[in-house]
Formats: sequence, structure tokens, C-alpha cells
Amino acid sequence: MIEIKNKDSGALLFQAETFEGSKLDGAKWAGADLRELDLSGLKLERADLRGADLTGAKLVSSDLQGAILSDATLDRADLTNANLTEAIAKHAVLREAILDGAVTRYATFQGADFTGASMKGVDASVTDLRGNLNDVDLSNADVRGADFTGANLTGANLTGANMLDAKLAEAKMARTKMTDSIGPTGRKYGLAPAQTAVKPWWKFWE
Repeated sequence: MIEIKNKDSGALLFQAETFEGSKLDGAKWAGADLRELDLSGLKLERADLRGADLTGAKLVSSDLQGAILSDATLDRADLTNANLTEAIAKHAVLREAILDGAVTRYATFQGADFTGASMKGVDASVTDLRGNLNDVDLSNADVRGADFTGANLTGANLTGANMLDAKLAEAKMARTKMTDSIGPTGRKYGLAPAQTAVKPWWKFWE
């Protein structure tokens, strides 16, 4: 028996023998305790998961298109190949989460914490990533048109990433790896400029 309850009040939000056959799109699971739960492959489009605790949850190939994940906790959650297109996840916590191969196009992660997350090969084009991406692995990611304005990319790995038209104003990029990446102006980027350089690194394409 699967029982999903509100993490604070204990109110029952869902109950079934299995998820199979359950209509979960638009699910009202705000504040739900979903820790370590296997939600892989589920269709959770437009689900309300605000403030939910998904620590260690498995969401491999899950469809979270248009889902609301603001203030949710997804530490160490596995979102490999998940669909997060147009998801709203403001101030969500995704420390050490796995989003390899995920799609987050047009999603909003403003103020989110991705510290140590793996986002290899993610399609994060036109995604709002104005948050904490300290030590994030974005190697070979598609971040064309993504908004990193003021983001913390300290120690991030952007090797081989496509950053065409990305916004990087005031982003913190100390120790950021950008070998073989494509810069905002379309030119391929090699080794990082010397730390003594005065201009921001993205200006070196101009």
C-alpha cells in the first residue's frame, strides 16, 4: 500500500496499492513527504509539489512538465532523463541531485540551490538558472539562451557546453571549467583567460 502524507500535518494526500493506473497529472501534493520514494516514469504534469520533500526520491524519466516545485527539497534525488519543461522550481533545493539528460527548457529555477548536482547533457536551453550552481557538472549541456545572471557558477564544469545567447552578467565564475564550450556569441572557447584579465571572460569573444 502506497500512502503519501503531508510532511507537517500528516494529512493523507494519496493512497493506492500501486501507482499503476492512477491519474497523477495535476496531483495536489504540496508539502508531501516523498522521501526515497520511487516515482520513476510517472506522469506528474502540472503537479503541485510546492514545499514537498523529495530527498533521495527516484524520478527517472518522470514527466514533470509544468509542475510546481517551488521550495521543494530534492537533495540527492535522481531526475535522470526527467522532463521538467516549463516547471516552476523557485528556491528549490537540489544539492547533489542527478539531472543527467533531463529537459528543463523554459523552466524557472530562480534562487534554487544546485550545489554539487550532476547535470551532464541536460537540455536547459532558455531556462532561468539564476541560483547557486556551485560545483555543478554541466558538461555537454545545452544552455542556449539560459539566464545565469548573478548566478554562482564557482567550480562549475561547463566543458563542451553550448552557451550561445546565454546571459552571464555578474555571474561568479571562479574555477569554472569551460574548455571546448561555445560562448554566448557563438565562438568556441578554449582555455580560461588568466585571472589577471580585467574584462569578464565572455567579453573575450568580442
